[in-house]
Order: sequence, then structure tokens, then C-alpha cells
Amino acid sequence: MAEQEQETEHERDEDGYPLNKQAVSRIMYAVDTDDREMLWAEMEPLHPADIADLLEQSNAYDRRRLIKLYGGEFDGDILSELDESIREEVIGLLTPEVLAEAVRELDSDDVVDLVEDLEDKQQDAILEYLEDSDRLAVQQSLTYPEYSAGRLMQREVVMAPEHWTVGDVIDFMRNAEDLPEQFYHIILVDPRLHPVGNVTLGRIMAARRDVPLKDMVEETFHVIPVTQYEGDVAYAFNQYHLISAPVVDEEGRLVGVITIDDAMIVLDEEHEEDIMRLAGVGEGGLNDSVIATSKQRVPWLAVNLLTAILASLVIAQFEAAIAQLVALAVLMPIVASMGGNAATQSLTVAVRALATKDLTGSNVWRVLMREVLVGLINGVIFAVTMGIVGVIWFGGPELGYVIAAAMVINLVVAGFAGAGIPVVMDRLGVDPALGSGTFVTTVTDVVGFFAFLGLAAAFLL
Repeated sequence: MAEQEQETEHERDEDGYPLNKQAVSRIMYAVDTDDREMLWAEMEPLHPADIADLLEQSNAYDRRRLIKLYGGEFDGDILSELDESIREEVIGLLTPEVLAEAVRELDSDDVVDLVEDLEDKQQDAILEYLEDSDRLAVQQSLTYPEYSAGRLMQREVVMAPEHWTVGDVIDFMRNAEDLPEQFYHIILVDPRLHPVGNVTLGRIMAARRDVPLKDMVEETFHVIPVTQYEGDVAYAFNQYHLISAPVVDEEGRLVGVITIDDAMIVLDEEHEEDIMRLAGVGEGGLNDSVIATSKQRVPWLAVNLLTAILASLVIAQFEAAIAQLVALAVLMPIVASMGGNAATQSLTVAVRALATKDLTGSNVWRVLMREVLVGLINGVIFAVTMGIVGVIWFGGPELGYVIAAAMVINLVVAGFAGAGIPVVMDRLGVDPALGSGTFVTTVTDVVGFFAFLGLAAAFLL
């Protein structure tokens, strides 16, 4: 047994991740041999996030066998960590008793996250397991708009009147029976329950008992409206280096608190969503079904088909020129590819800057001009390169001049379109990550083909 523990610790030290191949193999061996004692021994040291990863990586058959053998207990945090695509399936595999115990362990914000995407029948079944006060808190949170601070916040709040001292709040916390498991601040409130300041636990523990709490409030104090979009909440946490922030209703009264762990999850989801949308793959995950994944990807593939036809129509206008000089067909993809790659670089920078609010109306023209100048410089560099290649490859300077000029034109347009199209979409209220890639690629293809073939038709034929 000691040797096994040493071996497990050694494996963990090597890759820094306890759920490695050896651990998964031992767990699945326990499932295959129906050895519950071994399974518990292997699962016990794992973090809930690791167990969630294990369930997500398993196929449906193995997942069902593992949960059935694991049996009598199931940490509620595992459900919180699970990907939404399989969470409902896992909930359906748990017995009512195990599910009830798992749900009762969760904070209100985790319960909201757990049930908000479930069907009404399954949602009601889970809410029945909660105590009346917890159920009411969750139901009230569910009345707030989706993706709002009201859905993100937890209702468990530690607050104190602004006239209390350090001693008052310490005595209160020692006598309280329902404090949150984790919290970072004491929120000071006025008689109308309006938050007026935050005091960190560290400062409280380091101060004398007679020190007034209002003399210890943090300089940075940010209040979040309950209807604020969760992406803006995450931005505020990142921008102002917040650890937690109170959430207020329409009258400014304290109704909950958002902590940094939840805000960072939102920030991570926002980044992931932008990447997925830039690639035109929607919001799907690895555990989505084939049909669901296909449905998510078809719309933007259809849009891409239409834009590709548009680019082909441009090429068709120069069919005679291509027939007379076959070298044009050889070099066309180079111009389009260089423009597309340059535009993608500008696009990525612009979408990221818009998401972090670094790209605003005050600096948009400066950024656009920078991208245009970068395109011009890079265009000249690669124009010289392709001009030389054209001379060597086809034995004359004329074709080299044409492709060089087309390269400069397309890379300048690529820089402007890559930064400009996301800005326009943002001004129109459309997510700049959604479809920008398709439109930018279309612009560079059309401009690249038209510039190259048009210059060739004018000067070479």
C-alpha cells in the first residue's frame, strides 16, 4: 500500500496532474472488475474538477458504470465542474438520495448554474431537495435575465452595520452558524441595506477589537447592478483587480455577492466563446453529439460557400486573361492566402481589444491607421520577395511587377478590413467575433483576385 502511495505521488510530481493515464487505467480497471473499494481509494484523492474531467472523457457506457459503482456519495462540486453537455445525463444517473445530498452542499450560485439549463421537470425535482430559504433564493435568482449578475451571484453574504467595530464583527462570525464556506470581505451596509464599503478579513484579524470597521474599508469599492451583463462583471473584476463585489437591486439594496472565482470562469468562457465564434464552430464542446455539432457548424459553412462563390465570380470576369496566361492561375492563391493571413492577424487583435474594451471610439482611427501601415510595410517586404520569385520563375519582370503591386494592395486592404469589420459589427450591436472571419476573408479574396487579375489584364495582355 505504501509503495502504491509513493508511486502515485511520483506520477503526480512528474506531470503535475493527478488524473494521468495510470490513474485513469486503475479507475477503469476497478470499474471493469466491479471493485468498489478500489474505486473509492482511487477517486478519494481526486479534486472534483478531476472527477468531472474523468466523466467527460469517458464514453456514455463507461460513465454509467462508473457512477453506478461509485454509488453512495457524489460531491456536489463535481456537478458544478461538469460540462453542460453531459451534466443532465449525469444527474439522471444519480439516485434521488445521492442527488439531494449533493445539491444541499452547493452554494446558491452553483445551484443556479446547475439547474438553469435543465428542463422544468428536472429543475423542479432538484429544487425540492433544498431547504425552503435556499429554494426561495435560487428561484429568485432564476427570475433575473440569463447571463446577468443576478444569475452569477451567490446569496450567502456576510454583512455588518457601518457603525460596528472589529470586535463586534468577530463575535458575530464566531456565533454565526451559517457563514459561507469561503468569503473574502465583510460588506458594510447602511440602515437601508445599501453597501457602503468592503473590509478584508486579513485587516480585521490584524486590527484591535475597538477599531471601527469604517476606518478599514478598501479604497477600491465596486458595486454591481443585479441586471448587469456577466461579461461586463468579469471585465470589472479583471480591470480593477477585485476579489469580491456586492450586487445590488434596482433600489441599491444588497442582494448578493460575486467572488473572483466565478468572475474568472465567466472571463474564461468569454475568451473561449470568442475563439469558437472566430472559427465559426458555435459554442459546442467535445461531448456534443454528431448531429448537434453539425447543426452548429452548417450555418457559417453555408455563409462561407456564398462568399466563396462571390470570389469565384470575380475570377470568372478574367477567364480570358487566365486562358491566355496560365501563370496567373498558378500565382492567384498566393495573393489571396497572404491577404487572408494578414487580415486574420489584424482581426484577432481587434476582436481581443474590443472584448477587453481597449479598442474604443477614442483610439479606433489610430488603430486602423496602424494596421494599414503594418499592411503596407509587410506588403512591400513580400512584394519585393514575390517580384523576385516571379522574375526567376517565369523568366521576365512584368509578371513580378504585377504580383508585387497586387500583394501591396491586398495587404493594405487586409489590415484595414481586419481591424475595421469587427469595429463596424460592434457598433451595430453584433458580436464582433461572430462572422468577422468570413467577411474579412471574403474582402481579401475579392480584392486580391481583382487587383492581381485586373493589373495582369491591363499591363500583360
